[in-house]
Amino acid sequence: MGEVIDINSIGNRIKQLRVNAHMTQEEMAIKLNVTRQAISNWETGKTQPDIETLHQIAIILETDINKIIYGEKQYMQATHIKSITNKTVKSGITFGTCLAMVISYVTWQSIPWAIFHGILGWFYVIYYLLKYSIS
Repeated sequence: MGEVIDINSIGNRIKQLRVNAHMTQEEMAIKLNVTRQAISNWETGKTQPDIETLHQIAIILETDINKIIYGEKQYMQATHIKSITNKTVKSGITFGTCLAMVISYVTWQSIPWAIFHGILGWFYVIYYLLKYSIS
């Protein structure tokens, strides 16, 4: 969160993405309803676009706003970390539910109680997913 963002890098990324999209500064300026000089100023790091304009740039260049701000490498690292985290959470949920069912069966020698505790575990998971908006 406290990461310093190099404004020149944002401009360089905007330029690179624009060039890769085979778009001139003039064409991009028309789509964004700004001047060609504004595009030039962003790309040279003299000024920077506001967040709403960055969002529009991302849409026009068919990319993610985070790729413009942080770059491809950091975006991919963040995506990879999120993927690993999601897999770990899913594995933990599955393991926890199975463990609850096994402990219930061993304790009460009852398959219905084991199923009940497995279902109850999923209710807790759903509650926390909704409460903390984990996707």
